[in-house]
This record gives sequence, structure tokens and C-alpha cells, in this order.
Amino acid sequence: METIVLGAGIAGVTTAYWLAQDGRAVTVVDRREGVALETSFANAGLVAPGHSYTWASPRAPAILLKSLYSGGQALQLRLSADPHMWAWCARFLRNCTAARSRENTARKVRLCRYAQEQLQQLTAKEQLQYDRISRGLLYLYRDAASFARGCSHMSILTENGLQLETLDAAQVLAREPALEHARETIAGAIYCPTDESGDARQFTRELQKVCERLGVSFVFDTPISRIEASGDRVTGVRTPQGLIEGDDFVLALGSYSPILARALGYRLAIYPVKGYSATFPAGPEHRPPHIGGVDEDHLVAWARFGERLRFTATAEFAGYDTRHEPADFAPMLRAARELFPNGADYTKPSYWAGLRPMTPEGTPLIGRTRHRNLFLNTGHGHMGWTMSCGTAQLLADIMAGRTTELDLAGMTIT
Repeated sequence: METIVLGAGIAGVTTAYWLAQDGRAVTVVDRREGVALETSFANAGLVAPGHSYTWASPRAPAILLKSLYSGGQALQLRLSADPHMWAWCARFLRNCTAARSRENTARKVRLCRYAQEQLQQLTAKEQLQYDRISRGLLYLYRDAASFARGCSHMSILTENGLQLETLDAAQVLAREPALEHARETIAGAIYCPTDESGDARQFTRELQKVCERLGVSFVFDTPISRIEASGDRVTGVRTPQGLIEGDDFVLALGSYSPILARALGYRLAIYPVKGYSATFPAGPEHRPPHIGGVDEDHLVAWARFGERLRFTATAEFAGYDTRHEPADFAPMLRAARELFPNGADYTKPSYWAGLRPMTPEGTPLIGRTRHRNLFLNTGHGHMGWTMSCGTAQLLADIMAGRTTELDLAGMTIT
């Protein structure tokens, strides 16, 4: 049985791996020249069930409204005539109640915990190397009020099996001595000892090699113009090189999934949210952090990959525009220098901006569609690195007719 996976990001490649493990013949198709060149290219690098909170919360509408006239907001809305953005925002706002926020967060953390288990098993089985650090992550707070709010929200994660610890400033420095310079600005932190970090692109490239040994074919430089169907079955995907046919098809194109799905009558609630990252060299003369984390008051994340230190920030609703300029990174770099003044060579940045495929609920779309041989594994948002191995295993179970280990309520379209 030939399965065609559309998309060679981390979701597509992990899907290809699990399907190949089931004995399927798999072909991965992507418009780029290699794997992990879109959202997976330079993301935050955090495998973070401890940061599973949904973005749709009672506080989010005020933050979005303020972003229209004030810069520096964690969520930034750029007004557009795009009707798909407005439809997405309307659904997002409906999820901003306390009850829905709690329900969506509970689903999200359960998926993230399951997915991390799959990632760890895969890493051990295939001996994958991707600058992994498994010493937990810090969720850092700069003032007492925000720290108290963070601690009050912990219960939704701990009730769903996640281990979390609260640390005062001295305990934070004991965990991460590189924060010494910022001692006076630290109110405390929430520490998740089981969280991790690692280079998602490097992981995906290593897994590609494993997939190829399993017989998976990769077709690059091949844009997909449309998915063709007859009745309730997909017959192939149209490309400049012709029609690619198969028995089953998996849509794993992230932010671009809803564009191709529209012609088939689907209205996938996925919209791109732009994020920014800056990566710096960190040599022996520098003092980078030993573990990753998030500055919760500025929503700036950091992660170390060998002799590189990366910072990521911002969630900007700007459509499919990935353009950026140095000024866009200024707030992020101010926070980086405050936290780790000698953490890296800040004069040699590698800037990047990419699109997170967000659903209003914050959980991905997995599984069957109205077309009998079309399946979804898309919409992972800012947690694709954390979720991908789990959603790939879940989809493989669905396609094989097995009962999934996780309840997929809220994550399907059927």
C-alpha cells in the first residue's frame, strides 16, 4: 500500500517514520529542497509539556486589542482583509472562556506528555543526535504578581500528571547559574524537571536518514498545486512534474494545509502565526545557560544547542508574510542581554521568521476526513516539536485500524 505524505517538516517526517514501521510504502512530497525548512527550521527547540497552556484564555482578547495600538505585546494582531483570518479569530475568541481554556489546556498537556514519551522512545531506539538536553526547563517570572498568577495556573497541568516545582530566586540560580547577572529581576520560576530541549531541524534530518533506510522516498522541489479527488476518494496530488498517485494521503503541510484542503470542501481552522528567532554562536569564552526556558513576562524563550544559543519570541498574526528586519528582533535581544549578558556573541546573529500553524484551540487536527483515503496530521501551532512524535503514532494507529492510546476528542474533524 502506497501512502503519500504531503509535507517534509517534522510532522510529515515523523508520520513517514511511523507508517514505514507499519510496513507501508511511503513517499514524502515537499516544495522545498529538503526536510525541516519551514516551521521546523529554527524554532524554539523546547520539548515543553510544562508550557502546554492554550493561547485562547480570558486574558487574550485584551492583549490582542492592545496590540492594535501598542507594541511589545506577546500576541500581535495586524489588521487584514483576509476573511480566513477573521473567521479564525472569531473561533479563537469563542475559546477564550475560562471553561474552554481549561479544557483545551488539559487536552494539550495530555497530548504533549504522550508525545514526549514517543520522542524519548524513538530517540533511544534509533540513537538520534540533535543536541538534546534533558535537565528540565525553567519558566521564569520577573515580578511577584506574575509569579503568583503562574503558580495559580499550575494546577491544570499537575492535575493531568505533570510534575512541576516552584523555585524562589536563589533556587533559580542554583538551577541555572548563568542567570546570576539578572538576580535582582527574578521573582521566581516554575521548573518542570521532565521538560527538554533539542534542535528540531537536526532531529528531522537525522530521522530522514532512518526513514530512507526503511525505504521511504523523498520527493523535493515539488510544489503541490491541488489535491484531486473523485467521489469520496483522493486520486492524487497535482504537481508541475505531473500527478502523484497513491492509496492513502496524509496532509501534513502546516500553515499551508487549509489552502489545499479548501478545494475539497474543507474549512480547516488553521491560521499562520508568525514567530521570530535569533541564533548566536556561543564559544568557550561565553557563559550560555545550561538548560532552556522561557522569560514569561516577556515571552522570550531560550535554548542551547551545543555551541549555539537561540532566542525566540512574538506571536504575530500577519498572514503568510515571513519577511523580517533586524528591528523586529530588538525586544527579544534586550531580554536576552538582560538575562545572559555573556551568553553568546550577540554581534553575529542568524535571524529567522517562520509560521506556526495554529488552531483556535491550540491542539492539532489528526485522523480521518470525509474522503476515505485522506488523513490529517496538521495544525500543531507552537508545539510541533513537542507534539509531532505523538501525533504521528496516533495517526499510524488510526490508519492501521488500531485503538489509539489517547482520547482524540477536540482534535478531529469527523
